[in-house]
Amino acid sequence: MKLTRIATPLMAVALMGGATLFAGAQANQAPTTESRSWNTPPPGTEQAQSAYRDGVEAAQLDMAAKRKIEAKSSHLYLHPPVKGAARDEYRSNFTVGYEAAVKHNSGA
Repeated sequence: MKLTRIATPLMAVALMGGATLFAGAQANQAPTTESRSWNTPPPGTEQAQSAYRDGVEAAQLDMAAKRKIEAKSSHLYLHPPVKGAARDEYRSNFTVGYEAAVKHNSGA
C-alpha cells in the first residue's frame, strides 16, 4: 500500500519531465526550406533581404497590372537602389524573390 502511494507520484513526475524534454528538442529544430514561407527572404544581409522583398512586391504588382512577367524588365531590376558592386547582389536576390512570387501565384 505504501509503495503504491510513493510510486504513483514518482511515475507521474517522470512522465511529465520526459514530455518537457521532447517538446524542447522539437522546438530547437532549425527551420527548413519547406517550413519557411515562400515570401520570407532567405537568411543573409539586410540589403539582400530587402532585394528579395522588392522582387516579390514587383512580381505581384506586374501580375496585378497585367504587365510582362519578367524580372529583368522590372524598374527596380534595371535601376536598383544601390550603387557599385552591390548592384549584382541586389539584382540576384531581386530575381529570386520575383521568381518565388511568380511560382507561388502560378500554383507550381
